[in-house]
Amino acid sequence: MRSARHFERTRSRDLRAAQTSAEKMLWGKLRGRWLGGHKFVRQEPIEGFFADFVCREHRLVVEVDGATHSSEEELAYDARRDRALREAGFRILRFQNDEIFRNIDGVCDTILNALAAHPLSP
Repeated sequence: MRSARHFERTRSRDLRAAQTSAEKMLWGKLRGRWLGGHKFVRQEPIEGFFADFVCREHRLVVEVDGATHSSEEELAYDARRDRALREAGFRILRFQNDEIFRNIDGVCDTILNALAAHPLSP
């Protein structure tokens, strides 16, 4: 019998391979500790959900939302997801695809400010 961890690893790998253009652009700024020396990972399983990007040290989740996050059903799903992540001790930043395309430096500044606003987790 396959474990839940096997599913999570496989699903994370699939999501990383199918990332959107906006996710690729932001990952180019986050990977390899390029953003202020902070380590980020992609498609991290947390509480039954997959977070786009996570800085584990600062317990910060960064989500990239496209046009599919606009219906009532999708907004309700995002609210449930955000609640579960917050209950697990994570903070969440959300950015729209077009915001990343138009102002990647501003997005990075917002992420850096969020990281600086909270001390490292124990």
